[in-house]
Amino acid sequence: MKNYILEGKTIKTVDDMMEWAKWFETAERHIAKTEISKEVNVSTVFLGLDHSFGGGTPILFETMIFGGEHDQYQDKYATYEEAEVGHVVAVEMCGGKK
Repeated sequence: MKNYILEGKTIKTVDDMMEWAKWFETAERHIAKTEISKEVNVSTVFLGLDHSFGGGTPILFETMIFGGEHDQYQDKYATYEEAEVGHVVAVEMCGGKK
């Protein structure tokens, strides 16, 4: 299993587990966070591990909704750009603005 880090919006593969662990421990992995209300939040993060689990293109980003009628909704993405778009879609699902 490969490990990944972000440098800006660029995904990099890291072979050294300790290098990856140090990065993961301190990195700001949020791509976007949006508070829709006191009860509803949308969060999009870089996962650092491939969530396709060897099933093709690495899946490295995830959007989740916490609270409200879409609580626990999630979607996953391969690229930074897809994650940005997915975040906007989730925010709109919750009635939030772009």
